[in-house]
Amino acid sequence: MGECVRRGSRTLVRLVLAATLGLLLVGCGSGGSEKFSGTRLDNPYTAADIALVDTDGASYSLATDTDKQLTLVFFGYTHCPDYCPMVMNNIAAAMNRLDDADRKRVDVVFVTTDPSRDTKGKLRSYLDNYNSGFIGLTGDLKSIIQAGDPLHIYVNDGKKLPSGGRDLGGHTTVTLALEDGKAVALWNQETSNTEFAADIHTLLTED
Repeated sequence: MGECVRRGSRTLVRLVLAATLGLLLVGCGSGGSEKFSGTRLDNPYTAADIALVDTDGASYSLATDTDKQLTLVFFGYTHCPDYCPMVMNNIAAAMNRLDDADRKRVDVVFVTTDPSRDTKGKLRSYLDNYNSGFIGLTGDLKSIIQAGDPLHIYVNDGKKLPSGGRDLGGHTTVTLALEDGKAVALWNQETSNTEFAADIHTLLTED
């Protein structure tokens, strides 16, 4: 009876050790490859050198003035009832999740697609609700359309509707990641703040 108990105890110890070793191996194996939630662009989009205007009235080009290591760019408008606030909330929350070192290397740029209503002052107030460091850009609608085109961003050209009004503000709802004026990745409107934060950190820490 005593021998059976001792054998059972030794077997139990071996099983526990094997299970512990297995968990350690799984932990080591999963640490090297982090999931990227967005879409990486094998052929990056090149931003056009088109002068838009920031909320201070200074000229700003997505091709030459994105001087941080990483610049997130979203085209939207302040009267947008759904996707714009959802995306901007998630980007703002993602920035808060980053540590100080990462945060200092990232700019967030919001380009209005409704410049007739989004004055510099209105754009500044809108963005301050998310983060006072976010950059707001405006300009004439033609320039905004031209800035979006090489980045594969569709901006509605404001054609007259049968009702007599104009359908301003229509736009593609992806967020782009620019490095040195080139879009290297993008995210759709359903990306969460945790996914944004993880992907931003990944892009910042890659060689």
